[in-house]
Amino acid sequence: MNKKSRDISLARAKTLKSRIDDYLVVRDKIPCGLDCHETLEKRKAHILNVLGGSEADWNDYKWQLKHRVSDIDTLSKILQLEDDEVDAIKKVSDLYRWSISPYYLSLIDPREKFDPIKLLSVPNKLELLDEEAPLDPMGEEFTNPAGTITRRYPDRLIINVTNECAMYCRHCQRRRNIGQVDLMTAKPLLEESFAYIREHEEIRDVLVTGGDPFTLSDTQIEWILENLTSIPHVEYVRFGSRTLVTMPQRITDSLVEILKKHHPVYVNTHFNHPMEITPESKEACEKLANAGVPLGNQAVLLNGINNDKFVMRKLNHEMLKIRVRPYYIFHAKTVKGTHHLKTSLDDGLEIMEYLRGYTSGMAIPTYIVNAPGGKGKTPILPTYVINRGPKYFTIRTWEGEILKHKNEDTVPIEDLYNALD
Repeated sequence: MNKKSRDISLARAKTLKSRIDDYLVVRDKIPCGLDCHETLEKRKAHILNVLGGSEADWNDYKWQLKHRVSDIDTLSKILQLEDDEVDAIKKVSDLYRWSISPYYLSLIDPREKFDPIKLLSVPNKLELLDEEAPLDPMGEEFTNPAGTITRRYPDRLIINVTNECAMYCRHCQRRRNIGQVDLMTAKPLLEESFAYIREHEEIRDVLVTGGDPFTLSDTQIEWILENLTSIPHVEYVRFGSRTLVTMPQRITDSLVEILKKHHPVYVNTHFNHPMEITPESKEACEKLANAGVPLGNQAVLLNGINNDKFVMRKLNHEMLKIRVRPYYIFHAKTVKGTHHLKTSLDDGLEIMEYLRGYTSGMAIPTYIVNAPGGKGKTPILPTYVINRGPKYFTIRTWEGEILKHKNEDTVPIEDLYNALD
């Protein structure tokens, strides 16, 4: 390479680096669970003392599930709650269920009123002010052809197998289904769901969700998988589970072996903030990845939690380090009691604008708005096509440069070949 070319290349590299200087300044100030080991260990010790548990208990998902914190007295011994917060939690409890695994509680800064993990899991008085929004914005009542199926697309569908979760997210789209008692979907309803799938050969993809399907026992999960994978036209099964985030102890060797037996199996999980990425969640993800289970993430864009272009970028980077592919960023649904967590579409578009070109393609999920009434996922993207002419497009690059790009007609390969004769 001659000196002129090298000088041009060096100047361009300097410009490119300057494009992310603002992110590099704040990157290490965004808390990440992988960098907070000592702090998290202290919180864990305190929670174990409050609950009377041991290190062995902490690593046992059944203990975690049994000892979910769902009463204000216990929560007050772990978090420093102000009087108005205590009052709000009591009032919200009359309307919406809440429950938090001891592990997930350890991720909350007990002194910070607006800690993002706290906003995700602890009831807030703002939930009481939202009276207008529906409880079923996706119209699942009208997309349920059989059993506990939700069907919105031509070749795939959802089966809801339980109402139970390790932690009940405050933005949950199915809070209407949670109730106060943890129940696996009744077997006759599941068998009706399996029968529907058998009768419809166009169904090639089944998503098992809930609640959280990984709160079920190994035996129940294996029974569901055996039924689905015995259907010839079902090409693969997906699980939607947040236990990797809220109760990673659930990803046991025995569960992994069950999933391996029924490949191809995929797992989509739900990281919303870098603080949720800890040594425990890393280990859970790596167990699945090592067993050949592809992992995707479906974040939800949430006010005060991740509606920040740098927080979301760091989240995506940290997920790739633990072998989870950013898949979707969902615009929060309009669910009763959750309006305070919704953001503007502008927030989502700004995040997407500062991902494309500023980081690798693997770190860029698709920003999705769910059309009202269960009409399906709709991608929302920044505008890169400015206009078009008869033989060209005018495009905007990720750096904002406006260029013309030739648009040639597609000529069938056979015609090109025959034109040579």
